[in-house]
Amino acid sequence: MNAISARFGMLVLAGSLVLSSTTGCERKAGTGGDAGPSTGEIAVGFYGSLTGDGASFGQSSKEGSELAVDEINAAGGVLGRKIRLIVEDDQSKPDEASSAVTKLITQDKVVAVLGEVASRRSLAAAPVCQKYQIPMITPSSTNEGVTKIGDYIFRICFIDPFQGEVLAKFAFNDLKARKVAILKDISQDYSVGLTDSITKNFTAMGGTVLDPVSYSGGDPDFKAILTQVRGQNPDAIFVTGYYTEAAIIARQARELGMKMPLLGGDGWVGDALKNGREALANSYISNHYSADNPDPVVQNFVKAYKAKFNREPDSIAALAYDSVKVLADSITRANSTEGPKLREAIAKLDVAGVTGRLKMNAERNVDKPAVIQEVTFADGEVKFVYKTTINPGS
Repeated sequence: MNAISARFGMLVLAGSLVLSSTTGCERKAGTGGDAGPSTGEIAVGFYGSLTGDGASFGQSSKEGSELAVDEINAAGGVLGRKIRLIVEDDQSKPDEASSAVTKLITQDKVVAVLGEVASRRSLAAAPVCQKYQIPMITPSSTNEGVTKIGDYIFRICFIDPFQGEVLAKFAFNDLKARKVAILKDISQDYSVGLTDSITKNFTAMGGTVLDPVSYSGGDPDFKAILTQVRGQNPDAIFVTGYYTEAAIIARQARELGMKMPLLGGDGWVGDALKNGREALANSYISNHYSADNPDPVVQNFVKAYKAKFNREPDSIAALAYDSVKVLADSITRANSTEGPKLREAIAKLDVAGVTGRLKMNAERNVDKPAVIQEVTFADGEVKFVYKTTINPGS
């Protein structure tokens, strides 16, 4: 071999070694990762809307997750190892959610992913987890399509078909409404799915649902569509979008003299709802749990959350807390952090949580009751007052 050939051979060898070392540290799709190191911290990914229009959701979810991680680690961790929560902000954008989860899996080598709250962002990120066979547990995305992405996608909240049933039954049976209007956020999968379920269930009971009136998240003025609805004289109005628009709609509806009940789903839970102020009187929502529940599991959670964050936890925080506990329980039962083994353990979940009994069904959803809460505003704070519990199939 001459000098030039020798030099060329050395360059090829060096390039091969660099390529080998680079590809060797990347997680390959469809493998479920590997068990990783058997010692040291267990990396768990969290993605949420810490900024943007869904920031209240993201902050509550992050706080609930952090509290659970702190408690688990203080008790000795899982399989003798501490959990390290790696947090990514998706800025309330679906494309950022997908990018955040890709980073968590391929670069941070997380064993599982927690999130998101908003269904639209969970729908964007779930295919990434499915591709890499890394379990994803969404604490509070209620659109039924989320877990249909694949067998590595789970949730621990009820789904919109049930939430819509609960709201429709409460309006028909408790509020005695017979003709209702629906304001639907066409930019959110959550709102679209909830609208469909309310319509189906309310009409099945013999009620009349007026043609849904559409808007898009971020709209600042709803008086034109509210005036249209007022002319139809409904007994109640469902506002199926999120808390920011719900607050504005409540305020503007009352300014137009519309005194009928306003109803919404769990998407109303957020700090910006307080902007509705006194206009929130005669409003009701479906929710995942009530902090008034005397169950020691619930009260211990509320006490610990208040001590750490100096405020009362909402349902989003409670669901996030449960999602971490679910993951820890599943890792323990699997005795492994490998994707396929962990997936099997989550699929067999049956534990008591803050938000109720968490038993995974064949569709990777949990069957659990919902509560109806009355929304009030006093002393500058929004309060959710327990009214009733509605069980599946009741």
